[in-house]
Amino acid sequence: MDHNELWQQVLAQMQFHISKANFATWFQNTEIILREDEKMVISVPNAFSKEWLKNKYYKLILKTIHTTDNSIKELEFVIKPQLLKKIDQKEDTKKPEIETGQLKFEEFKVNKETNLNPRYTFENFVVGSFNELAYSASLAISENVGTVYNPLFIYGGVGLGKTHLIQAIGNKIHDSPKKKKVKYISCEKFVSSIVSGIRNHNIDIFKASLSLIDVLIIDDIQFLAGKDKTQEEFFHTFNSLYEKNKQIILSSDRPPNAIPELEERLRSRFEGGMITDISLPDYETRLAILKTKLQEKNLKLPEDVLEYVASNVKKNIRELEGALNSLLIYYKTNTSIPNLETTKRLLKNFVFSPFNVANYKKIIEIVSKFYNLDEKTIFNPTRRKEIVRPRQIAMFLLREELKYSFPAIARKFGGKDHTTVIYAHKKILQECQQNNKLTEELNMIKQKVYSG
Repeated sequence: MDHNELWQQVLAQMQFHISKANFATWFQNTEIILREDEKMVISVPNAFSKEWLKNKYYKLILKTIHTTDNSIKELEFVIKPQLLKKIDQKEDTKKPEIETGQLKFEEFKVNKETNLNPRYTFENFVVGSFNELAYSASLAISENVGTVYNPLFIYGGVGLGKTHLIQAIGNKIHDSPKKKKVKYISCEKFVSSIVSGIRNHNIDIFKASLSLIDVLIIDDIQFLAGKDKTQEEFFHTFNSLYEKNKQIILSSDRPPNAIPELEERLRSRFEGGMITDISLPDYETRLAILKTKLQEKNLKLPEDVLEYVASNVKKNIRELEGALNSLLIYYKTNTSIPNLETTKRLLKNFVFSPFNVANYKKIIEIVSKFYNLDEKTIFNPTRRKEIVRPRQIAMFLLREELKYSFPAIARKFGGKDHTTVIYAHKKILQECQQNNKLTEELNMIKQKVYSG
């Protein structure tokens, strides 16, 4: 297998582990350029991408490469600026696909004007009880831009279809005869553009470009948390567009009232429109999604195989697609359709994934991230409310999910008196019975814990 084929397989698998926005932002214009014994050298377009891939995705990339070639022990990222191509500088909707026999994994089909991927449409979005309201609101907006549900705020866990849905809105509006100007941007990209604009003293140019937009779509808006200057700039951008009846569409992994360190004036703006969630798909919808994906690839698998996958791969839609691709790669490699026994063997890591098991480290990590705290901070013996509450929630989850004893939890938190832990557990339990917001936050945290 040559370098290019290996990297295309890695890219195909990476799409099932990270959000589409992050994938498009950090993995575009990357490739393997050299192998030196046990080291693989990967080119990236700029220093920003190099640092991000090295710090955020190193282990995941290496693990993905190991599924094909476990002799690679080290990765190195080198900067190789992309030269402008002379061929077809029009909209990038005809780019080549990553092809493996009968299987085709779509690469980067991003419209350069809108940043939208044209394959995200309402037609190939599978609707079920878990996303019906979000779908209906999205469809209504695409037909009545800026006049209903403004802003639209869609939240839900990783890999449940938020990016697909908000980009489907953008694609339908962009393709309509009214020729509205649409711009999709990940929140991370938005933040980096603001920071770059401030540093280079040209932020007015970036803000001016946004003022001309009819529909602004920002993915993963929770990344605004704690970034005061960016929140200020976004607040002014939001107001400017809103006052002109321009449509604003936002996605997040949690509702506005659960985003830590979000300015109250922004929270108020977000809550002034339509807030809707996407939850976990039920069995019937998971089965429908599998059949839809197969139909797109013009392939078939036995019904009992599809039923097994739908029954056992429950974490999210992205993992469902990953399981399906594992079967299709086997299909291509062995030129035979996998039966039920083969399917069980191939999907062992999906069905019995260690990520599906809660542990102490994951609970502390997820709770800390959810409330925008450093992991060490949660152990500080302080009475500050913004730290006390996450600490109590961590204690509560250690008791509820891992069945730790109260003294054992106390030891984890620096030898506190176990009566402090009993009080924390009782307090959170009582508040859950009276506070729907806290119950919702706990459910989202648990979903993140069990989904890795």
